[in-house]
Amino acid sequence: MSPTASPSIPAPPSGQAVTPAPILWADPAREVAFQAWLAATATAHGLDAGIVRAASADASFRRYFRVDRADGTGHRIIMDAPPDKENCQPFVQVAGLLQAAGLRVPEILAWDEPQGFMLLSDLGAQTMLDVLDRDRPQANLGLYQQAVDILVDWQRASRPGVLPAYDEALLQRELALFPEWYVQRHRGITLDDQQQATLQATFQTLVAHNLAAPSVYVHRDFMPRNLMVSYAAPTLPAARGSLPPEGVRSALGRPGGGTDVRLGVLDFQDAVYGPITYDIASLMRDAFLSWEEDFVLDITVRYWQAARKAGLPVHEDFGDFYRAVEWMGLQRHLKVAGIFARITLRDGKPKYLADTPRFIHYIRTTASRYRELAPLLRLVDQIEGTTPQVGFAYGRV
Repeated sequence: MSPTASPSIPAPPSGQAVTPAPILWADPAREVAFQAWLAATATAHGLDAGIVRAASADASFRRYFRVDRADGTGHRIIMDAPPDKENCQPFVQVAGLLQAAGLRVPEILAWDEPQGFMLLSDLGAQTMLDVLDRDRPQANLGLYQQAVDILVDWQRASRPGVLPAYDEALLQRELALFPEWYVQRHRGITLDDQQQATLQATFQTLVAHNLAAPSVYVHRDFMPRNLMVSYAAPTLPAARGSLPPEGVRSALGRPGGGTDVRLGVLDFQDAVYGPITYDIASLMRDAFLSWEEDFVLDITVRYWQAARKAGLPVHEDFGDFYRAVEWMGLQRHLKVAGIFARITLRDGKPKYLADTPRFIHYIRTTASRYRELAPLLRLVDQIEGTTPQVGFAYGRV
């Protein structure tokens, strides 16, 4: 999983005074470099450099700021990516691939590669996660259908040899985060030889199963938190950076409103070439949001149908495809549990572990459905101190 951006900080409504919190710099020399870059960039791109505020927090070392345009017509986003910690080359490459596929992504307006400062267009201040109606899943069909459509467009543009391969070595490195960071460092448990053997055997089975899927471009964090919601003209109100007072859900219900809401894509810099099942698993087995399985099935079927119609290499049988998606989702959530423990313990960002129960639930639910994964279920129950699940496996093997 690539580091995930935190919810965007809303842009202020038109006419409202802005009193931004000061942006803190751990390195005074970098602050001086930023101010010099900002002054030159503001002149070249018509920015009001006097008001710069946080736009979002990030689980990586990147930071994002929002700055007003001097003519009052909108905002721009500034990326602060220290070059000794973050490589922006993949961001630039993948942004170009996404744009070429017809997806809406931030436009790169200026880039100081040696210093790690970048000026981007602003896709807005609300994510798809912000506007979902969690009490009425079916009310979100329009947004999820659009997410499915842009995912298919992205995958249709795939070409081998362009992005790094999501190969066995990378999958194994990601899985290794679970025992190292979640089990040992977060839970404080040292696995015995038998438990380690069980985990490694499960990892080998998972990787072999997941690598059997055909390869396409993989965003690697394709979920509502990384999809930005905005309005296309003429529905977009004149207020700078604002949405209608009644919000996106109401707008989706207006005559013609559904066609005016557009999704943009963020957090794509870790894209790879790998299993076609990965991004739909990310979308419907969200790290920050859970749906009942009937809704997950509904959207997954819609994706599968759209992918088949587009000529993408998905299983001809939906049951086989859904099984592959579940196994890919299991791989992802073992990895995510490890990553979020690492972010907490190494980087001092504890908020991410609040969603750990969701990951463990995903892991246990999937492991309980397949006989090959029964040893993993028993091991997770031992780690979590939970009572083993008792039930049928529905013949899934």
